[in-house]
Amino acid sequence: MTATVTTARTTGLDASTPASSFARHRTGVVLVCALALLLAGAFVIGGGTWPESLTVDLTGPLGNVSDWIIDNRDTHPLFLYFFGHISNAVVLSVRGVYLVLLAAGWAGVTAAAGLIAWRVAGIRLALTAVAAFILCALLGMWVPTMQTLALMVVAVLASVILGGLLGLAAGLSDRVFRSLRPVLDTMQVMPAFAYLLPVVLVFGIGVPAAVLATVIYAAPPMARLTALGLRDADAGVLEAAASLGATGRQRLLTARLPLARKELLLGLNQTIMMALSMAVIASVIGAGGLGDRVYQALASVDVGAALAAGIPIVLLAVVLDRVTAAAGNRIGTAPQAGPAWSGWAVVVAGTVGAAVVARLASRPTWPDAWTVGIAEPVNEAVGWMTDHLYSGVPVIGGTADWAAHFTTWILDPVRDGLQWLPWWALLLLVAVLAMVIGTWRTTMTAVLAMAAIGVLGVWDPALNTLSQVLAGVAVTLVIGFAVGIAASRSERVERLLRPVLDVFQTMPQFVYLIPVVALFGVGRAPAVAAAVIYALPAVVRITTQGMNSVDPVVMESSRSLGATGMQQLRKVQLPLARPALLLAVNQGVVLVLAVVVIGGLVGGGALGYDVVFGLAQGDLATGLVAGAAIVCLGLMLDRVTQPTQRRTGKGA
Repeated sequence: MTATVTTARTTGLDASTPASSFARHRTGVVLVCALALLLAGAFVIGGGTWPESLTVDLTGPLGNVSDWIIDNRDTHPLFLYFFGHISNAVVLSVRGVYLVLLAAGWAGVTAAAGLIAWRVAGIRLALTAVAAFILCALLGMWVPTMQTLALMVVAVLASVILGGLLGLAAGLSDRVFRSLRPVLDTMQVMPAFAYLLPVVLVFGIGVPAAVLATVIYAAPPMARLTALGLRDADAGVLEAAASLGATGRQRLLTARLPLARKELLLGLNQTIMMALSMAVIASVIGAGGLGDRVYQALASVDVGAALAAGIPIVLLAVVLDRVTAAAGNRIGTAPQAGPAWSGWAVVVAGTVGAAVVARLASRPTWPDAWTVGIAEPVNEAVGWMTDHLYSGVPVIGGTADWAAHFTTWILDPVRDGLQWLPWWALLLLVAVLAMVIGTWRTTMTAVLAMAAIGVLGVWDPALNTLSQVLAGVAVTLVIGFAVGIAASRSERVERLLRPVLDVFQTMPQFVYLIPVVALFGVGRAPAVAAAVIYALPAVVRITTQGMNSVDPVVMESSRSLGATGMQQLRKVQLPLARPALLLAVNQGVVLVLAVVVIGGLVGGGALGYDVVFGLAQGDLATGLVAGAAIVCLGLMLDRVTQPTQRRTGKGA
């Protein structure tokens, strides 16, 4: 009650004003208007799918552009003197890093990983890093791991430079910040697959396209967090520096950047994780390395080979995430004894020493005799599962039966229902959802994004993808909310879940396809299952955090009034945690879409299949149209699930 009175006084609105009355009855007004439009549309427009007269066939123009680029890639000055230099620089950089890693050998690289982890994160993570790299070698994946690591080093360095410069400009200029924010917001909701085709169109299949797609995908978090850190710097410290006569450059170097160190390291952490995820996905366009091994294995449904390459990807992700996160957490703690350079001198000396010893012992490369093949045992286990667990299990049925039932009872009806709806009714539904939860601006964005899908001529495939997203989000929210609420009400459950969620949140999207193919085979249901597994950790974490953030005083007051645990949950915690729950819905939608699209690799079909087909067959027109539709779908889903703070008062 107090908060309501305070808000009313602050905004200057009286409860009897028309604006406040509309705000209170906003949902009802929107629904009544929508119902009236629905009835009018049924009589005036009728039904049917998106009309052909409103589509624009871009196949011809895009095909012509693609042909022109392919024909002129080796002769036109734009490619020779600009894109060509970029491509050569990327190839030389990746090759240089790869040769350095090969020269260091397994001993030098492993020693470097352990010593760097020790220097920035402590002995425990150092041992973890050493064990992870040794396990990569034991699995016979040392060379692919080094290929992925070389591409990662170049991509992360370029992403940090690009993102840091953009974030620096946005942090120091309000105009740049306002201009850059909608671009970063849009890039954040774009699935990784959407980044592949534009760079392939310009650079072709190969390492340059893979690196540049990775840079474009991984730079936004660095830019966003750099800008956030610079803009949130303590105003008192900056004012004190200015009063001492410091110039703008001196204030930046001595005050703003040091105060933003935590945000900068968090940006580095997020950039590394997104770069690894994209570097694996970019195997579709010739990145090579571990991702290529997974991609080739999934194409032939060789689960054992996919798992053998997937484990090193997970190990790399865990080590990189833990080390960079630990480095950020140690900022502000007591400095280590001795000069700062001494620890890094130990890192360099230890790395060189390990590499030299391995070469003197004639062991610069990991011996084949020391490798352990897991592909055959895993495939045997998958074969046993196929024979005994896919179908015919008494009472519960088999995993293939579950996938078939999920497809028949949920995916097919949702898809058929969406495709049955008149196109204008679906646009109206999108407008209602966006208007109820957001503003007129977000409503227009969502409706225009959905309409653009119809104009592109991929209305039915997009609705097929949308049906998979909706089904996946529903399952994710049911499980995620239940687990998150349980974790918020039990410290033991939260402690047990924390390490599991940590590992799952660091795994690249591509890796989730491996277990679902082993359990469910290929098809739309496995694609949705992978999406659910990928999105669950974020939903569980946000739900738990939102429930735990409810004011303990409010909880104690409700308890003193005799409320039971269930009443507290329904009447107090869930309403007060509503913003966090809506954020969980938004993140669940975005993450599910990202993996549903990748599910085109394992039979998910729809837009994801069109992108894969365009990449594999060189039909860039089909792939580009599907990629643009994926971007529009992601933008629409983000806008209809992202609550927007509405302004009150004049001009609302």
